[in-house]
Amino acid sequence: MTRMTTVDADGCTKEPIHLSGAIQSHGYLVSCAMPDWTVRHVSANIDQLLDVPVDALLGHSLRDYFSEDVLQTVLDTQSLVSPGALAQRAGQANLGPLGTACDLVVHVADDLVHIEIEPRHERGPSPQPTALAQSMIAAVAQDSHGNFHDYVAAQVRELTGYDRVMVYRFLHDGTGEVIAEAVADDMDPYLGLRYPASDIPPQARALYLRNRLRVIPDVDYVPQPIIPGVTPDGAPLDLSQHALRSVSPIHLEYLRNMGVAASMSISIIAGGRLWGLIACHHHSPRLVPPAIRAAADLFGLFVSMRVASGDQQKTMAHFEHAQQLRDELVRRLVDARDFDAALVRELPLLRAGLDADGAALWSQARWQADGQGPDPRRMAALVDWLQRQGAAGLVASDRAEDWAPRIEGDPVAGVLGLRLGADDWLLLFRNEQVETVRWAGEPKKALVPTDDGLRIAPRRSFSVWRESVRGRSAPWSEADRRGATRLHAVLAEQRRRIQSRPDDMPALDLQYRQAAMHDRSRRLDELAQLLQGLSHLEAGASRRLDARISELEAELRRLADMPLT
Repeated sequence: MTRMTTVDADGCTKEPIHLSGAIQSHGYLVSCAMPDWTVRHVSANIDQLLDVPVDALLGHSLRDYFSEDVLQTVLDTQSLVSPGALAQRAGQANLGPLGTACDLVVHVADDLVHIEIEPRHERGPSPQPTALAQSMIAAVAQDSHGNFHDYVAAQVRELTGYDRVMVYRFLHDGTGEVIAEAVADDMDPYLGLRYPASDIPPQARALYLRNRLRVIPDVDYVPQPIIPGVTPDGAPLDLSQHALRSVSPIHLEYLRNMGVAASMSISIIAGGRLWGLIACHHHSPRLVPPAIRAAADLFGLFVSMRVASGDQQKTMAHFEHAQQLRDELVRRLVDARDFDAALVRELPLLRAGLDADGAALWSQARWQADGQGPDPRRMAALVDWLQRQGAAGLVASDRAEDWAPRIEGDPVAGVLGLRLGADDWLLLFRNEQVETVRWAGEPKKALVPTDDGLRIAPRRSFSVWRESVRGRSAPWSEADRRGATRLHAVLAEQRRRIQSRPDDMPALDLQYRQAAMHDRSRRLDELAQLLQGLSHLEAGASRRLDARISELEAELRRLADMPLT
């Protein structure tokens, strides 16, 4: 009899997918304690490779079953891998009584050396991953037509042979959208389709950050338990770094519902966050050789650097624009006797500079505005929402319902507030952007009964499902928030200066200079991050860049040596 219990709609977000206790069946696992190679964990299918029962391996030295040459290869790789770091391909070896040709991958975690083994199914020498990746990079590095992601999808599909390769970007609200695609002629396009954030829950995104490449050769594989599946202290074995880690049954069901029999994903990481994925799907089981996967991983690193570089360039352009706005405001406000009156005169400049439809100053219970503002009937709710934000210097929302009930005919949906005093705020507004979203199936997940109650089931249909989204503005981007934070520092400081007694001015001047110096330091940090994405520069451009950096360094040293005034 099925028991009906309280529904946990977030259950799939709590699934411990890194503790699956099993691996996929296309490979084998041996985990050893050093320095004597004592076997602590093995996959249940290891006897198929070594023709040795699991019990005969556990607690014994791997030297009894692997040659010294193979162990030295693993040892050499282990010396290059720090604990917790990504797994590294160690090369090839012939293992077991039949001398099965295998690829070896090694990583170190929990004081153990973990050796993941995959039999080789292709004949002949393996291609060099570096050469393959360099060829792919050369094909897309010179892109100047704005279709970089299309080239990326095409290159990965040519390398791997998957039916469909998508570039999937995460949006500000956690949803994902297919922004580029290379697909077989007989398949429906997914380009432009949106997927809900719940399709890739937080713990899965965390693993995509740790493991840049993930492969499932056959969604109908039989999981192979790891024996024992717990550590000596009884904790489940953490498989976060294992390439062969068995996949969540919910995800496998999700893939089957899409008609996908095999998949691979390559993480696109920019600024330490998961920017998106290169997602590969195939209609039949497909085992991509480790050398090809290694090339795809290297190519993914290049794509990540290009994406990060592009994001940094946009951030720096936004920063320069915000800096010009701040400098202009300071110039206009520096001699003001009445700060609030002067700031109201500059609301059109603020509105244009921060790409807002309206701007307003709420000070001493008085409302002064420029451009589009919310309906007066919503003002009380807006002020109450602002005051509930506590000591926050900046608050922002792109959802009308977050800060006040919607009123028909009022277009304002987004608000960004900068606190200037205990009850005083500078506000920027953005109007509603009605958007028709093309979802890959209805985004709401169905609840299905199980022996443990109700759980969320993966969608069974991925037919295009259109939804009209109302009550949302263009989002306040991270660059918007950074620029507004810097603007807030300048305005709040200037307001205090004008409203302070003469005796307070020296201390305020010092605070202002310190804040300005901190801001310059942050700009240099952001430039340093931008440099990390310029590894593709040719020699001539690199020399010019080195010369400019040397000039900047010399100028900073000259300023540091100037006498104090």
